[in-house]
Amino acid sequence: MMLSIKYDLSNLKHISNALHAAGEQMPLVLNRAINHTGDKALTQMRNVLVGQTGLKRRTLVRAVKGTKAFGAGAYVIRSKGGNVRLKFFAARETRKGVSAAPWNSRRIYTGSFMKGGRFPNRVALNLGGAVLKRVGKSRHPLETIRSGLFIPEEMVKGQSEAAFFAVIDRDLPGRIAHELYRVLG
Repeated sequence: MMLSIKYDLSNLKHISNALHAAGEQMPLVLNRAINHTGDKALTQMRNVLVGQTGLKRRTLVRAVKGTKAFGAGAYVIRSKGGNVRLKFFAARETRKGVSAAPWNSRRIYTGSFMKGGRFPNRVALNLGGAVLKRVGKSRHPLETIRSGLFIPEEMVKGQSEAAFFAVIDRDLPGRIAHELYRVLG
């Protein structure tokens, strides 16, 4: 899935004379401003995604990355992550099943398990916290339970999208002016 967000720089007309004076250094100015503001937007998106998805920040830092602009390029925020497994949502086992909190909303997945043995003396299995469910009536096969949450979809809706555009609208014009004056002396 490829997502492209374009930003209109038309509200920067008040510094157009300085833009022309920069001449050949203009790509450098724009790249510096875009990289600085893009890093801030990435940080804000990660912060908001923690509350929006229920994932830990450490998980989101690994899943959502920024690639800096260079040459005539653009700052790109990429994410990876398909249908996220329940083990990443503070899963814990109860008698009824496993309780996990995707989208920061805790619910019980009945019939699923993380441990083996009989209650109350259950033993943690060597599965790295995976949440499993039996497919049939016998012991095997087992399937891993997934949450239905996709990080790339969550990035482009709700609070994370609003946080991205808020940072860009608030900081990019001022940062371009700052970098221009830095280059022009």
